[in-house]
Amino acid sequence: MNEWLRVGADGEHRCWWPGETDEMYIAYHDHEWGRPVVSDVRLFEKICLEGFQSGLSWLTILRKRENFRAAFAGFDPAQVAEFGDDDITRLLGDAGIVRHRGKIEASINNAQRCVELIAAEGSLARFIWSFEPAGTERDPRTDYTFPIPSLTETSTRLSKELKKRGWRFVGPTTVYAFMQAMGLVSDHLDGCFAKAECDADRAALLRP
Repeated sequence: MNEWLRVGADGEHRCWWPGETDEMYIAYHDHEWGRPVVSDVRLFEKICLEGFQSGLSWLTILRKRENFRAAFAGFDPAQVAEFGDDDITRLLGDAGIVRHRGKIEASINNAQRCVELIAAEGSLARFIWSFEPAGTERDPRTDYTFPIPSLTETSTRLSKELKKRGWRFVGPTTVYAFMQAMGLVSDHLDGCFAKAECDADRAALLRP
């Protein structure tokens, strides 16, 4: 068995990273991470939350996700784009989220940039999926010392393009975590039960 796989209490073989005890984290691995997403709202949510995660554990963000959704109007980019100073003050006072001014202001800025991108490209989903690596299961990389990469050629290109369009907190590592989470790449390990399911979902997906 792959040394990076773990066997859960249910007998399933999984990637090592959600551990074996936190049910929320295991459910995220099993049913969400790597499943293809084409909703603009959910894509905007994921890229914002990956930005908030920078410097923190993903489990911290996952446990606060419902609070984030309530605080950020369900991550509807059109609504968040209208947030002003009063909203920033409100968010900085909300103990249910990560109260980091730079990340809060970046999310509002990114909502405004997202609205512009949708107007220019048709949808956020169409733009993001246009970066899907072609002809290979996993995004090309040069460092194979770890089973799952932290950034790739594609995440670097997408990061640069988003930054050029004025987005913030979208470095190549954050962008690759987003790509993994929303299924643009398939990074469940060989032998993980979720890999075949995610690959099947991606194969059946009608790209936007």
